Amino acid sequence: MISREPTIERLATAQRLLLEPFGLTETHLSRALAEIKAHKVDDADLYFQYTRSEGWSLEEGIVKTGSFSIDQGVGVRAVSGEKTAFAYSDDISEASLLDAARTVRTISAAAGNVRTKVPARKVAGGRSLYQGVDPIATLDSTAKVQLLERAEKLARSKDPRVAQVMAGLASEYDVVMVARADGTLAADVRPLVRLSITVIAEQNGRREVGSGGGGGRFGLAYFDDERIESYVDDAVRAALTNLESRPAPAGEMTVVLGSGWPGILLHEAIGHGLEGDFNRKGSSAFSGRIGKRVAAKGVTVLDDGTIADRRGSLNVDDEGNASQRNVLIEDGILRGYIQDSLNARLMGVKSTGNGRRESYAHIPMPRMTNTYMLGGDRVPEEIVASIKKGLYATNFGGGQVDITSGKFVFSASEAYWVENGKIQYPVKGATIVGNGPDALTRVTMIGNDMKLDSGVGTCGKEGQSVPVGVGQPTLRIDGLTVGGTA
Repeated sequence: MISREPTIERLATAQRLLLEPFGLTETHLSRALAEIKAHKVDDADLYFQYTRSEGWSLEEGIVKTGSFSIDQGVGVRAVSGEKTAFAYSDDISEASLLDAARTVRTISAAAGNVRTKVPARKVAGGRSLYQGVDPIATLDSTAKVQLLERAEKLARSKDPRVAQVMAGLASEYDVVMVARADGTLAADVRPLVRLSITVIAEQNGRREVGSGGGGGRFGLAYFDDERIESYVDDAVRAALTNLESRPAPAGEMTVVLGSGWPGILLHEAIGHGLEGDFNRKGSSAFSGRIGKRVAAKGVTVLDDGTIADRRGSLNVDDEGNASQRNVLIEDGILRGYIQDSLNARLMGVKSTGNGRRESYAHIPMPRMTNTYMLGGDRVPEEIVASIKKGLYATNFGGGQVDITSGKFVFSASEAYWVENGKIQYPVKGATIVGNGPDALTRVTMIGNDMKLDSGVGTCGKEGQSVPVGVGQPTLRIDGLTVGGTA
């Protein structure tokens, strides 16, 4: 539900951290925006941010690094047509705010003696998807180190072949405030935590890696003994499986993707191509195809920033718009794109609540939140059993996509060779090559086991990184190219 009440609460927190210590009030923000609007601009905003972050890492049984940082600042933006002028400063003061405002307004010619009326204050509606806790304060330093030690000891106890364990714990408390030219005020208080475990297993001189972990927007109490053990089991199982792996066969074949994190392929191969900026410029393989079939029947893809406690979720985006549940592809038909305010205005549509930026030092752009495919009606075991000869990929490492052509390349970190419906052996070195729009038309079976990832995703675009979520059910895709080493 979208409501102004939680935004009012979050605005109070933001003002306490971002305005009051520097002698600023909402009047100063209105004055800075009025300076920008003295020139003819289409849009303008101020983005204040306070971020406190902490990280711990353990290796060889001891804490190797511990870090703590505080960053704060303001970004000032003016938009005229397709052009954006942007300035930022880590000095939050009236003088730097007005300097930045006068700098960015030069994007547009002065409009002479224009009298600008200060718009009425409007508190933006927002969601309440997570508690505004400071996760760094939810455990003391000793308990954080003990948590990592517990994970390491547990991993070593699982199998004598476990030779090395690395564990990391990251916490972030992020407070943002947005003031827009139309008088809208919005704020968010965003906790974020992540626990990661990497295991190296060794046998007969061969070493292989496995990883596990997760997180989201909550405190560190989330990582209880049961959850730590599930992450450890994932990491140890993957490393031991890879010890038995053989070179991957190559060629065109049927590929079955597992549920959950393999949705990263969907994120890269499809999601980026549905971002508004690429489609407005006509550089996406999906440009101009709304209302047309772009995928097989049964394929429904969403970008949903409204799922409680998820890593990719937001109460409001970085332009002050409430996050939304956006249906991008419905039963194979393209329904819409992911939009920020600038691209939405230029394309004559509404923002979808996907204006995101890495920090106050970056401009917003259309970005994904939690991107996933809905489940179908097939049992996962039935899908694997349908493979005559092909690959069953249950986990992925890195990947990349060319937005214009839609071509993608992904490396499978955990995969199996399947013949006559039976898993034969794990394989190593498999890369999956394809074309995103084409691959969607080759989906022939969709599992009933849709699952979101455990909370580890980070998305990069034009040098900016933001936390995201991915997900999908087990999928069978026919005729993908697999690059192997066999």
